[in-house]
Amino acid sequence: MTKISIRFYNDHEVRALWDEDNSKWWFSVLDIIGAINNQDDYQKNRNYWKYLKTKLKKESNKLVSLTNQLKLVAPDGKKRLTDVMDSDGVILLAKNIPNNKVNDFLDWFLYSDNTIDGQSRKKAYTLFESGLLGTLEPGSIKCLQQIHAYLFGGLYEFAGQIRSKNISKGGFTFANALHFPTILRSIENMPETTFDEIVDKYIEMNVAHPFMEGNGRSTRIWLDLMFRRSMKKCVDWSKIDKNDYLNAMQKSVVDPTEIKRLLQSALTDKIHDRETFMKGIDYSYYYEQEG
Repeated sequence: MTKISIRFYNDHEVRALWDEDNSKWWFSVLDIIGAINNQDDYQKNRNYWKYLKTKLKKESNKLVSLTNQLKLVAPDGKKRLTDVMDSDGVILLAKNIPNNKVNDFLDWFLYSDNTIDGQSRKKAYTLFESGLLGTLEPGSIKCLQQIHAYLFGGLYEFAGQIRSKNISKGGFTFANALHFPTILRSIENMPETTFDEIVDKYIEMNVAHPFMEGNGRSTRIWLDLMFRRSMKKCVDWSKIDKNDYLNAMQKSVVDPTEIKRLLQSALTDKIHDRETFMKGIDYSYYYEQEG
């Protein structure tokens, strides 16, 4: 049970462990309950599950028999046995929780979310197996466009296309689209041999913001490809807190120290590890969620 997946539902962490023998994921019951009930208090989620489990037992509901116990990190930092369920159990559990968010949760859990973000994330999950990543030229503009086109093809009419309009966010105006031929060529020609050079190039591309939407999700994969080629490393994004990352990127325009510290501390040599890539996608899309 060494593989761990972390996904986020409305800012709530949902952890899962991979069962190699049975080839399936086991999901934390308390995380599921907390996500559906919008509750962060561990004890309250524990009490709710205790109450619900007792109720289901009295009703001879088969859900309880689908529960297993595996070790996950508890709030005190220690690994403790906790109740987990497989996908079928999670679906039954959700249907037994009287909350109007259940259907929305199940859409998310079953990857049937038909929003642009949901559809794009499904595309991102398939990138690892697609073979595309091995054919791209890291650090090039074409590489970034191909990543963007893969993630958002069929979802945005401008997928893979450099924007021709000016945009701003949070009072910050990104690079003027009229100057893109010069700006993007200059960024593309920046060196990417050392850690500092790669991150500097990433920061410049973030400031340029070449697409109308989907810049962050595309450029984080672009960054990882540069790390993989030049350093035989990639970023374990699960080690970087969302708010720490967003604050560091905001500051990086004038001072790259903090984002470099965060990225350096999260580097791993697991460049061919599927789970590291999948967790990276989970976190990358989580960074873009409001709140």
